Amino acid sequence: MAACGGNGEILRLAQNDNDAEGECVRAEGTLRARVLDSVAADEVVAELYARGADAEAVRAIVAQGMARAMLVGPLKLAEAQALRKATAEVGGLAVMARPAGRQDPNRADVVVMAAMKKLTAIAEQLGGDAGARMRAAMAGFLAPTERVLRCRGRELALGEKTLVMGIINVTPDSFSGDGLGDNVAAAIAQGKQMAGDGADMLDVGGESTRPEAEPVSLDDELARVLPVIEGLTREVEVPISVDTYKCAVAEEALAKGAVIVNDISGLHFDENMARVAADAGAAAIVMHIRGTPREMQQDPKYDDVIGEIGDYLEEGIARAEAAGLTRDQIMVDPGFGFGKTVEHNLELLRRLREFRCLGCAVMIGTSRKSTIGKLLGDAPAHERAMGTAATVALAIAAGADIVRVHDVKEMAQVARVADAVVRVKHEPPVGSEHKWAHQR
Repeated sequence: MAACGGNGEILRLAQNDNDAEGECVRAEGTLRARVLDSVAADEVVAELYARGADAEAVRAIVAQGMARAMLVGPLKLAEAQALRKATAEVGGLAVMARPAGRQDPNRADVVVMAAMKKLTAIAEQLGGDAGARMRAAMAGFLAPTERVLRCRGRELALGEKTLVMGIINVTPDSFSGDGLGDNVAAAIAQGKQMAGDGADMLDVGGESTRPEAEPVSLDDELARVLPVIEGLTREVEVPISVDTYKCAVAEEALAKGAVIVNDISGLHFDENMARVAADAGAAAIVMHIRGTPREMQQDPKYDDVIGEIGDYLEEGIARAEAAGLTRDQIMVDPGFGFGKTVEHNLELLRRLREFRCLGCAVMIGTSRKSTIGKLLGDAPAHERAMGTAATVALAIAAGADIVRVHDVKEMAQVARVADAVVRVKHEPPVGSEHKWAHQR
């Protein structure tokens, strides 16, 4: 079993000399490939114009219609030209543009537009790391929506319906106003009510991670969460998750019956977290955060918010896999509200489906967040239920597998209605040999 040790403080993993605050800095030239997709097709146009693409080339793509678009890069110029050539040979379109946030005359991003079958052919012809990245992104994006999430011998069905995770805050200072402090009986009662109201899993947290929150000591966090997890394990059938970035807390919580580790740092703050989850056979939630809760909302900036979140999540997945977890044990969460402006949050919600390229279940937690309050004229947390409902429905339409919420009864109803619209199976006619491919 992995040794946790220490006093539970955040481990800051510096990426370079300019990374004193522990932020995840994208390595120079890190290659990305993702399928561009959103509720608004003009996001593809926005990606091109943001990179200074030629307006005539953009108009040509719009005229051809929105099939599927992939962003690949940054590539060396010779690789970018090879990708353009391979695309032209199958009748697709490719536009070269500067990489986001960089002024490198020797590198280019390429947005490729073609039918998915042709994109596969392009990737095969291109070969190398770029081709492999394209194939992996397409495989994740097109993976069957109906699959399983494995956690300590249990299997949760994904894709049949949106799973609802109920939030239990055993804290005195939750941003949402629902913190239960050290009231173990109230927390267990709340969990039982949530399970009865339709929660598919429960997430127990003993440290507030609201903006500017101060860290909680290891002993205090353990004292808050362990009796609640132990009690809920006896009282409810649904899986229990522990919301922590400290491996010592995760290890003890797993011993008390938790089966999921929800780490807001995406396995970045504590180098032993992935090993603890893997040793227990637990599932892990890899979330994106910029900085730490204490300073994450201090003027967050991104050159490419979706790309940078994806890089961070991909690194977390790599740590999980290196420890022994498989992708059917990993969920990714883009971290709505964690080191992001209102505009960043809205963009990641619009483009949530792009994170399917990572090949893991996608979770999102928008519930009662300050972005919703700001959009509703600075509404307080207890008046954000309707705004939360809107984000839950949109997230499901954009590919979310799991939604993490405070108001379980109401949001479970929202999810059921959204599922009826989104999760439609197109079965072949009786007697037909044609196989319909269902992709949300």
